[in-house]
Amino acid sequence: MTDVESGERTVRRLPHVPGFAKWPGAGRARQEGKALRERVPRSSHGELPPVAGRPDAVEAVERSNAGRLPELTPIRVGRMAASPFSFLRGAAGLMAHDLAATPVTGVGAQICGDAHAANFGLYGDARGGLVIDLNDFDETIHGPWEWDVKRLAASLVLAGREAGADEDTCRAAAHDTVGAYRHTLRLLSKLPAADAWNAIADEELVSHADARDLAGTLERVSEKARRNTSARFAARSTEAVPDERNPSGRPVARRFVDAPPVLRRVPDAEAAAVATALGGYLGTLPEDRLPLLARYAVHDVAFRVVGTGSVGTRSYVVLLLDHRGEPLVLQVKEARPSALLPHVKRAGFPAPAVAHEGRRVVLGQKRMQVVSDILLGWATVEERPYQVRQFRNRKGSVDPVALPADQLDDYGRMTGALLARAHAHSADPRLLSGYCGKGEELDEAVAAFAVAYADRTEEDHARLLAAVRGGRIAAELGV
Repeated sequence: MTDVESGERTVRRLPHVPGFAKWPGAGRARQEGKALRERVPRSSHGELPPVAGRPDAVEAVERSNAGRLPELTPIRVGRMAASPFSFLRGAAGLMAHDLAATPVTGVGAQICGDAHAANFGLYGDARGGLVIDLNDFDETIHGPWEWDVKRLAASLVLAGREAGADEDTCRAAAHDTVGAYRHTLRLLSKLPAADAWNAIADEELVSHADARDLAGTLERVSEKARRNTSARFAARSTEAVPDERNPSGRPVARRFVDAPPVLRRVPDAEAAAVATALGGYLGTLPEDRLPLLARYAVHDVAFRVVGTGSVGTRSYVVLLLDHRGEPLVLQVKEARPSALLPHVKRAGFPAPAVAHEGRRVVLGQKRMQVVSDILLGWATVEERPYQVRQFRNRKGSVDPVALPADQLDDYGRMTGALLARAHAHSADPRLLSGYCGKGEELDEAVAAFAVAYADRTEEDHARLLAAVRGGRIAAELGV
């Protein structure tokens, strides 16, 4: 007789459904996290990776230029040479090489792979609001959560030094970044799963991270971000031209205007290849997005240089116009294999084959953000993988090297909280919280690592500058 027929109060035994959890004991994950401390003490995260066998910094930059457009690599080198913080921004692969020799718990998460302090910012959601989160995922991969935390902490030390903050302030920013990461995981671990997924709404972020001194800066960045739109970019970067398809001859079409070396028009065949690839891109979007894009026509394509680490990769902007002539600009950006790929393998993490690098970037982004660009997808242009996203979607960011010393710590706590929320989407926050614990042992260890790694990065930057001055490697400065 079944429990329904008998009326007995018994637990129904249903088969396990793949993709869902088996019954998770309430304290099991936290206890497993605590147990990891025996194998990987939290104090061990203060260890600086050994120099032996490490690539020379200039050699690492030269290797990372492979496959990029050679005429643009001097711009990339020039941007990396601007400061030690800028060098770190372009050296995700070199830092991953170093991190592969440091202790890891073995707990994997979808990581940003390039979680430095300038890779957080504001962007627009589907309803016109502003969201703040991680916003660059070129290097995203499944790997050690510790690597994102250490890269963020080290970048804050370098940003603070460039801003003129004293050493105690820089170290405190790194320390409190880890503390905010740890506190946020603890909060998320105590919430129901669905609540934890969307926790810490943006309006609560400043209060949660105790970053009230940063509120004024965030408001100014928000006001600027609201004006940073496709329409504004198109107004500055395009010109009206006659359209022979229009009987009146009125200039109802637009095209990009050359602004070298950052923006340049491309030959017709190249533009056609990019435009044609957008047909495949549509197939990567949810079907409910297609009626929106069906109201736009593709008008022009241009090449645009972007970023620091991304300079030299192929990146296009595509001008779309609706029936009123209002613009929407898409960015079609080459997606190369993650610079972390060989190093996560060294750290003992499996690296499954990637069918399309643009898809890797897009899925990684969606796994880490609470809200993602509604037009995020991928495409293939002449057999090269690309990611596709909105360009100038009300984006804004805090420049960490321009922050006053009394706001660096606030910014660190805010970004640490955001990073914890992002990791908790793919790693159990109870497990991570169990390992990180209540005390400051991890905070102190990672802060020590951050200061030591910032010192090493300054040495790397000095070697790059010497190589530029000595003519070993070409650099175009100030671009």
